[in-house]
Amino acid sequence: MAERSTAAVDVADNSGDEPLTAKAEQPTADGEAQTRERDTAADEEAAETDRSTSPGASSPPELHSGHKLARRYRLEECVTRLDGFSSWRAVDEKLRRAVGVHLLPADHPRARSVLAAARSSALLGDPRFVQVLDAVEENDLVYVVHEWLPDATELTAVLAAGPLEAHDAYQLVSQVSQAMAAAHREGLAHLRLTPSAVLRTSTGQYRIRGLAVNAALRGISSETPQRTDTEAIGALLYASLTQRWPYEDDAYGLSGLPKGVGLIAPDQVRAGVHRGLSELTMRALVNDGATASRQEPPCTTPEELVKAIAEMPRIRPPEPAFTAPPEYQRTTYQQGTYGRPAAHPGVTQPVPTPPPPLQSRTGRALKWGVSALLIAALGLGSWQLADALMEHEKSSDPGKTNTNTGGDKGQPRPKKPISIKNGQELVLKGNAQEPENVRHTYDKDRASLWRTKTFREGPPLAPFKPGVGIVYDLGSEQEVSEASVSLLYPGDRTTVSLYATDSLSPSTDIESMKKIGTGTTSDTTVKIKSKKPVKSQYVLLWMTAVPYSGVDGYYGAGYKQAIKDVQLKG
Repeated sequence: MAERSTAAVDVADNSGDEPLTAKAEQPTADGEAQTRERDTAADEEAAETDRSTSPGASSPPELHSGHKLARRYRLEECVTRLDGFSSWRAVDEKLRRAVGVHLLPADHPRARSVLAAARSSALLGDPRFVQVLDAVEENDLVYVVHEWLPDATELTAVLAAGPLEAHDAYQLVSQVSQAMAAAHREGLAHLRLTPSAVLRTSTGQYRIRGLAVNAALRGISSETPQRTDTEAIGALLYASLTQRWPYEDDAYGLSGLPKGVGLIAPDQVRAGVHRGLSELTMRALVNDGATASRQEPPCTTPEELVKAIAEMPRIRPPEPAFTAPPEYQRTTYQQGTYGRPAAHPGVTQPVPTPPPPLQSRTGRALKWGVSALLIAALGLGSWQLADALMEHEKSSDPGKTNTNTGGDKGQPRPKKPISIKNGQELVLKGNAQEPENVRHTYDKDRASLWRTKTFREGPPLAPFKPGVGIVYDLGSEQEVSEASVSLLYPGDRTTVSLYATDSLSPSTDIESMKKIGTGTTSDTTVKIKSKKPVKSQYVLLWMTAVPYSGVDGYYGAGYKQAIKDVQLKG
């Protein structure tokens, strides 16, 4: 499997074996939230209890710190030992980085399913998930190697300090739901999406760990995986808004709801909760016949949750608090006491009265000089005004003709901006890029954007892909003559072409479309101009070459591009 240069953590927590939403009114037996610094002795005791209640489970392999796997991964610290498997912090001696490792015997009843889940998760390659780096069966052992993120913080630890602000909670539910929607499109589910499975990086991005693998390690399955993950996202949002767990039992260091009252909306639990996020939480948490607030339809899949979030007004980050500067303190030199003996403590010193301004010989000369300058300026201004009036009278003489009779007929007509009503990705080969973020290219918000995947070769995308692009709906037929595309990454090189097409899902290939123009740039803006306007309701923005760029947050290095804004004129 392709190894990645970033590091992350996916430590298996030692909680129960039921999924988060096994029952609507009952939380899973996850217990308190687990951190990276777990008490190994307590984990071993819990493991002994699980083994006594689960006969037939294989014993975890007896390994120790310093043991090497494949002559490469050196085990450092056991962080979990539970139900026949163990999880370790390790060091990849080849790449000199920290990694995480899950270990279990090859004859463990879940060994095959763990390998299959790890390999499927590795194929997703989505940077919003902690990546699986290796999955191997060797010497009667099955082990899964994954990223380790030393600078990330579990959501459990974040919520221990208090509930999140509305903007932070909005970012959490938006990023997690988009990531899970992408995973479900590839047939992958999490089924263990708890606060300890969500990490917040130092850049404010959220990453999900244990996709498919955590559930496989515990033998968890679900007949409705999309609903299970959606309800789990709702529980995460509930906890983020209220610092309470949305069930009666306490879990993850959070207090549960009062017994016997059922599911209460977040804005009824804590004052000041954002109303829209509260209603979104209830729509995601609907189960066992419960109805969402205000009779809005429930969200039963991550994709429906993504659409519901997109329909909400964008929640802006809070304004930074203004700190008043400290009061200006005059020094003793400015106060005129430099070189004088310091006053005795407790003795009030009289403040000397300053002399009247400009009473010295120099002050009087300065006043006369300024007065003379003002008089001269006033005279010069009067002369210029009179001269201007005389020139105006001469120009209005009917005996003289105006030589500028042509007016503005020779000036070109300014281009008119064209509003974009809708957009949709065009996929000719392989997977889509970010279909849920197409709207960010025309929402007039330079902070939002649509990204391509990261490619290993470039700048041309062919032959791996003929190109990537977006079809825009202009609402009605418009004359399109030029386009301006704002990009995120500079470098050699970005090539963008503009075509007129027949619909959001074109029925013809690109070679048959009418080309409006092509632009190539190594900067962050590409301009496209046509020789003459082309009339069409639908236009295709088609990108065939992207530049190389380094690591950007949790987006790896490679050939990639992102579009921040698209403006059309005609």
